[in-house]
Amino acid sequence: YRRLRAKETRLSKFNQTEIKAMLGSYTKVLFVRDPFHRLIATFLQGMGISPSFSSFVQEVLDSGMHNGSAAWKPLVSLCRPCLVQYDYVVMFGFLRQELSHVLRRAGLPAGSLLPELTDSQVQWTYRWLSEQMFSELSAQQRKQLSHFYRWDLAAFPFSRSFLSE
Repeated sequence: YRRLRAKETRLSKFNQTEIKAMLGSYTKVLFVRDPFHRLIATFLQGMGISPSFSSFVQEVLDSGMHNGSAAWKPLVSLCRPCLVQYDYVVMFGFLRQELSHVLRRAGLPAGSLLPELTDSQVQWTYRWLSEQMFSELSAQQRKQLSHFYRWDLAAFPFSRSFLSE
């Protein structure tokens, strides 16, 4: 697209005609991850200043949708999946299989470009971590988190998310 080298990087900075032309000229890939797993990863990376996962979750809930970090905001508020027609949606936990497919469809050699991914080990680890972290939360926090991420849970097939139970 002709304005690729423009200083602006956010779509919202362009007019509707330019946005439509840009989005039509790219292959759009959206990477999604269970919101509860995103919270766990953010907490473990030390992005919250809380001493416990429960107090970190309370910080997230108190920050709300508009004041929160992109690390834990609902995906639908960040990537607008209802407005942008993504060509591919890649789920965390199935990266190796799905990325290989996307690369092949783009005409790229899939095997040589991908790092070693151990999806089954990652899934098992996050399942175990989720159980531990989820048990720290009060019933009210669980309900509030499910409400906070309700649009992500509706938009993407996180069938085994603790938040959808």
